[in-house]
Order: sequence, then structure tokens, then C-alpha cells
Amino acid sequence: MLTYAIAQINPVMGDFEANKSKILDYIIRATTANTHVDLVVFPECAICGYPPEDLLFKKKFLKRNIEIVKEIAQKVEGLIVILGFIDGDYNALAVLQDGVIKYKYHKRKLPNYGVFDEQRYFKAGNKPLIIDIKNMRCAMSICEDIWEDDTICEETKGVDLIINISASPYHYGKEHLRKEVISRYAKKSAADILYCNLVGGQDELVFDGGSFYLTKEGRLLKQARLFTEELLIAETVKPNSFQGIDYRETLQLVNKDPKVKMQQVYEALVLGTHDYVFKSGFNKVLIGLSGGIDSALVAAIAVDALGKDKVVCISMPTVYSSAGTKNDARVLAQNLGVEFHEIAIEGLRNAYKDFFTDIFKGLPEDTTEENIQARIRGNILMAMSNKFGALVLTTGNKSEIATGYCTLYGDMAGGFAIIKDIPKTMVFALSKEHKAIPASIITRPPSAELRPDQKDEDSLPSYAVLDKILVRYIEKDYSLDEILTDLDVEREVVERVISLVDFSEYKRRQAAIGIKIMPRAFGKDRRMPIVNKFRDI
Repeated sequence: MLTYAIAQINPVMGDFEANKSKILDYIIRATTANTHVDLVVFPECAICGYPPEDLLFKKKFLKRNIEIVKEIAQKVEGLIVILGFIDGDYNALAVLQDGVIKYKYHKRKLPNYGVFDEQRYFKAGNKPLIIDIKNMRCAMSICEDIWEDDTICEETKGVDLIINISASPYHYGKEHLRKEVISRYAKKSAADILYCNLVGGQDELVFDGGSFYLTKEGRLLKQARLFTEELLIAETVKPNSFQGIDYRETLQLVNKDPKVKMQQVYEALVLGTHDYVFKSGFNKVLIGLSGGIDSALVAAIAVDALGKDKVVCISMPTVYSSAGTKNDARVLAQNLGVEFHEIAIEGLRNAYKDFFTDIFKGLPEDTTEENIQARIRGNILMAMSNKFGALVLTTGNKSEIATGYCTLYGDMAGGFAIIKDIPKTMVFALSKEHKAIPASIITRPPSAELRPDQKDEDSLPSYAVLDKILVRYIEKDYSLDEILTDLDVEREVVERVISLVDFSEYKRRQAAIGIKIMPRAFGKDRRMPIVNKFRDI
């Protein structure tokens, strides 16, 4: 048996010195633990962060990767350290021992789907690396290597332990999928698996951690926490000792309790918000607080992610804003303990109306006048952002952004879209679990309040129906006929939703990035041409 430490860390992209300091700190913590540690394992790309994207075209970036690994290696004595870095053209793993880089391994399976684009940047490795660590035969691998490759699985048969360093981003349901795939690989290769995953937010991605040690029988021996850094120290198991629990038992508990899944989604949103704001160098955020459920959830997440002193909420009512939403905005801000300002924009709305009197002469009022209100609010928020150096958080959800039920340079104006990948029905589910959000916000029919008695369902199907259509069209790529076969919905309704989604691609291309939560998000996951005459109806 050997004693291992899984160092589940949250690196900052390109901050080599800070990442080196963190790695050395975790090594010191492992070596000064109460028990002697033989092995410390860090995630994929621990040196630089993941995914480095076009930074990989910069020679200085690549050079610094190697230099930092060598500097860390000089500090390693009395144990083995395994970590991820960039080795020229390769996504690589280094084995550090006795002050030097003892071995290197190059990732052999390069993912090129969804959010992954590794074939753009890397060459594939072609050699296995199997070494002895305290009388255990250990095979090295990096993330995708153990997800789908039977050849590599055959090569690792006969080893005792497969060490896999990973940068596997979170999405809803990913924990179950990840353990299912890795458990199947452990059984096929007849080897235990030590899996070390990255944690933290990087642009729209959130890495959830959840590193673990899984036996060859598919039993979970140890697991690190989700969505937080951790140093997990434990011992490998004796062969055929059947220690640990069946990982399916823990996943069944999650699947049986929807609140657990919602809690994981919320933690992902909090972590993604925290890291995007602070890693980007912002010290404060601004939120347009309408009194509706979307902005309420965004404000609640921001406070939990950043602290109430970092969040400023602005209410900007017009004559169409109800007394209920104005009051709810104030109550929510009070519940959250944030700085709150109410700036009436009716005067600005009237000034715009007067300005366009001659230009729009003879034309009836329509969405043009409605959108002017949203753009006044966006203008105010961006002016305050410029003046005070605060990041504007947009408040649109996935259902709205999918169908274009949002205003360019209005409610879409801002730097980060927290709930961009959260369907409206999930917005309700998350909001119900937050004590600070008044019940009246949750129960009130959703409305943009841009005209008298306006309701979202005047323009869209009910969100319960809409979200079911969107899941099938956006995330599963169902055709119109497949959706109609799967759902009891009128054909005209589905055709209209598909048309709205297709037409709104130009809006989404200009939207702020947001946190990926669902299996297929807009952006890197789903890349559609804007100029496109194909219609799947």
C-alpha cells in the first residue's frame, strides 16, 4: 500500500508564480501531515490553468511552463509529485522525484467536442508510462485517456493503479457520468484509479473537483468535496479487500433528492461567479434589480459568491413598473444587505419619446418603445460601471436568450451572464431554495414590465412547455418531427420556438459569456452560423 495525497487545486490562468506557490504549499502540507505521504497528485494543467487556448501560441507562455515545473521539481525530496503542464506541443504530465523531472507523459487522446478544442493546439502522445511507486505498478494518464480508449485500457492491464489527472468541467449530471465512465474503465483494466480533478472557474467553465479513489471493483474509497480546494490524504486499499462503498449508492441519493442536484447547480454558479469576478480583477459588481425572479436570483448568487459589500443593486422603474415589483426589489436588497439605489427613468423615457416624435410620426408604438426602456437601463448601468470600475452582471436566463426574448444593448448589456445557461424552470427551482428571495417574487407571473399588463406568456409558450422544447432542440439536436413525437405539443408552437431560436443567433453572438451549467450551452458547445438559411421545420 502507498499513502497518497490528492491536491485538488484552483489555479489562475497564466499566473505562473501564484500557481507555483500554491503547488509548493500543498506539497509542504502533504509532507508535514501526521502520516508519511508517498505521492502527491495535482490536476491537468495545474501549472498554467485550463484551457489555455491561444496562449499556447505564445512562445514565452510555453517556455514558462517548463521553467516552473523545473523550479518545483527542485523542491521535491522524499516523495513523488505528479502534475500537469504544457510540454511544447503536448498536454503533459510530469513525475517529479529527487529534485528533477524523472518522467514525462504526453496525453494520447485529445478531445475535440463540446467545449474542448485540443486538436487545435496539441499533438497526441503515442507512448504509455508505467512506473513503480512503492511496489505498485502505476500507469499515468490524462483526462480523456480513460474516457473512451480501449487500446490504452488494454495496455494498462496488469497494473495496480491508474493515475489520472484531469480538467473535467462541470455540467448538470456530470458527476454521475464521470463516475460511470471511470468505474467501467477500472473494471475493464482491472486496476484501481486515482482521479485528480481541477476545481474553480475559468471564463464560462466551472471545474467541480470531486476527485476520488475508485477500486477496480468500482467501489469508492475516498472522495474530495465538490466545488472547493482540498488536500485529500489516504491510503490505497489492499488487493481484493472490498473496502469503500459502491459509488452508485451515493449517486442514487443525489438522484432521489432534486434539492441535492439544485444545490450542486447553485454551488457551481457561486464558484463560477466568484472566480470570474475576482480572477478578472474586479472588486465590485452592479445588478439591475427589477423586482423579478431572474435579477433576484442573480443578486442572491452574487452575494453568496462575493460578499454583500461587493454587490450594488440598482432599481430603475418606469410608469409600467408595478408597486409590487418596486417593493420586492427594495425588500430583496434589504434581505441581502446590499447597497441599493432606486433611479426612476420615466423622465428619460419621455425624453426619448419626445425625441422620436417626428422620426416615428404616424407609426404605432411597438417593441421599439419597449426596448428603449431596457436600453436606458443598460446605458445607466454601463455608465456606473465605467465611473466606479464595477462589473455589470446581466440577468437573462437560457429560455429568454434562446428565443431572443431579450434586448441587445439593454438587459443584455454587461460583462458576465451568471444564469445564461439556466432554463427559466430551473430559475424557479433555485429561487425557491433561497431564503432571501421574497415569496411574492417567485409566485408573481413573469413580466418584463415594458408595457401595461405585460406577461412573458403573451409572447412565449408557458415556460414549462418552452423549456421542454428547448432541451430537445438545443441540447439534443432533435428535429421538429422528433420533438412532436416526444412531446404532446401543437406543431405551430414548436415551429415558432424553433424559428425564434434560429433567428436569435445574432443576438447570442453579442451576449456576455456566462457559466456553463447544462450539458450543451450556447457558445463553445453550440456553434451555429449567423447567416444561415437552413430551417429544421
